[in-house]
Amino acid sequence: MARRLQILRAAGKMFRMQSFADMKMREIAAAADLSPANLYNYFKGKHELLFFCQDNSLDRMLAALRTARSAEAGAAEKLHLVIESHLRCVLDEVEGSAAHLLTCQLPPQLQRPLIAKRDRYEEGVRQLILAGIQSGEFISCDAALATRAILGSLNWSVRWFSHEGPLTASQIAEEFSRFLIRGLLAKPSVVRRRATAKNIRHVTSNLIPRSARRHASAK
Repeated sequence: MARRLQILRAAGKMFRMQSFADMKMREIAAAADLSPANLYNYFKGKHELLFFCQDNSLDRMLAALRTARSAEAGAAEKLHLVIESHLRCVLDEVEGSAAHLLTCQLPPQLQRPLIAKRDRYEEGVRQLILAGIQSGEFISCDAALATRAILGSLNWSVRWFSHEGPLTASQIAEEFSRFLIRGLLAKPSVVRRRATAKNIRHVTSNLIPRSARRHASAK
């Protein structure tokens, strides 16, 4: 698994720099400091690599969603934690990049399990927002539309985020969470973390790039 993640670090950068159609396995091998023959010991081709990248990311996001939904917290705080973990995952230098926007490049047999997980994740977020509407914490709105608006803005962040930019993935996640949740709140308030959310902090902290953690701790 460690070597596969090393390969994904190299592939993740290439997903940002060039189109998937133009990407060559020998270029990924060179970026990962492997011979092309050695790379094929881990992945049969770039489609399998892309599938592993997205499948792993979806598993991480689903795990964070389950933890958030089981927390003893209000809907706003749960949504805050989901947004934060999602952004840290897609902006992570290991599996982030634009990989989750490239699944249409996969053959149908590889797309289907990813679509099923993606739909399960979207439904979980929708249920979280719906629970907030029913409790009166969120305004009355179309929960499905709100979910797609939130997830769309989170996913598109990979197009403009840079690890060399002024904000870390963690800082962007915090700001996005405030912006996106504020429009749902029935009453103006500040979304705060509570002691009961410590277990989720443990989950999401694993999604932050090491470089981002060092940058944040130095401040």
